[in-house]
Amino acid sequence: MKIENYRLTVGLEIHAELKTRTKMFCDSKNDPNEVRPNVNICPVCMGYPGTLPVINKEAIRAVLRLGAAVLGKLADYTEFDRKNYFYPDIPKGYQISQYKHPLVSGGELAGVKLTRVHLEEDTARSLHDKGDESLIDFNRAGIPLMELVTEPVITSAADAVKFAKELQLLLNYLDIAEANMEKGEMRVEANISVSRSDLKNDSKVGPLGTKVEVKNLNSFRAVGKAIEYEYKRQVEILESGEKVVQETRGWDENKSETFSQRAKEESHDYRYFPDPDLPKLFIKELNFDLTLPELPWEKRHRLLKLGISAEHAEIYVTQPGWGGYFEEVASQLGGWTAKLVLASNYITSELKEPIDAKEFAEVINMISSGELSSKGAKAVLKIIGEKSGEARKIAEENNLLQESDRGVLDKIVNEVLSENKEAPIPYLVGQVIKKTGGKANPVIVQELLLERRIKG
Repeated sequence: MKIENYRLTVGLEIHAELKTRTKMFCDSKNDPNEVRPNVNICPVCMGYPGTLPVINKEAIRAVLRLGAAVLGKLADYTEFDRKNYFYPDIPKGYQISQYKHPLVSGGELAGVKLTRVHLEEDTARSLHDKGDESLIDFNRAGIPLMELVTEPVITSAADAVKFAKELQLLLNYLDIAEANMEKGEMRVEANISVSRSDLKNDSKVGPLGTKVEVKNLNSFRAVGKAIEYEYKRQVEILESGEKVVQETRGWDENKSETFSQRAKEESHDYRYFPDPDLPKLFIKELNFDLTLPELPWEKRHRLLKLGISAEHAEIYVTQPGWGGYFEEVASQLGGWTAKLVLASNYITSELKEPIDAKEFAEVINMISSGELSSKGAKAVLKIIGEKSGEARKIAEENNLLQESDRGVLDKIVNEVLSENKEAPIPYLVGQVIKKTGGKANPVIVQELLLERRIKG
């Protein structure tokens, strides 16, 4: 049987550390760039007996703003629960999380339905030293951690990667998380199952297969590769007549394959119960400001309406530096659509880094008015990039402005026609440009030549 006859279903669980000033339940500093171990700690995040946690309101607000952005249902009532398990990176023997009453329910992002978004505290970081020893750095313990869970509706590795990238982008736009995967600030877990497709009508209906969770994927490449590998692995198991085992697996980057870690836990294994040290929250009473900025998909739509190509729009949406620069140039150009499209073409093809927006806009204006040719514009931009300066002055000093005076060009057109009476128009345009040392405005030259031909 071909692999195409099996249906892949993926649900994602994504954790992102929020960039609040302090940790989730204490006033220890939230600093992901701290390299000294066990500096940002206190009795609360270290789990000392007798300590009492205090809820970080800014972390609550951050998750609610995300929920508003994805059009999820924001909770009116919420509470925190204790998720009980024993591991060296959990100093209390439990993690404070949310179970029955998440902050956000439902919603949609990048065409993927969401189940929930909730808030919990991060664990400490385990460092496996050379030899048999492991060390624990508690700087990360207690940092606000957002967890987003999707519905099991993703059907390809590519779509899973697309979703994860779009979430990272949204977190950046909302300014609630850096979500740098290389630093572990965003971690992806994929719940993957494989089942037979309905071969008679080639539909994708039918029961889901056995779920296998692949944990702690720390790059977009790893997300895609792990899902693709697990899809093929489970198909081979089913083809051999065996059953897929429900379990938690890890990802080996060096071998590009998953490996078994442990049997998959169920929610009852964690013995959730409401944390008695934390108050119940009624969200409306807290009067949060949930104002949203322009969101990534809104910006895409706006740019496309301006006539900007999808490729260029994606650059401006995903790269804040270039996106901000384009907006600055657009304000200088006054919203002229044709000029904006022209500006975008030059930004993406000629600039290695942003230059003065006012001078760049002046170059675009000179191109549009016929004062600068494409070749001349590139020369001016190159000089500005290397030495800065005023665009018009540079064009004048370097003899780069086009000759657009119809009277001057008319005389040269007459000379060229007398020398090449039967030549085609494109050839004649080239000859006029050659006689002017490359300065003749080709549009005006062509107009003059056509007028001569019509008059006979």
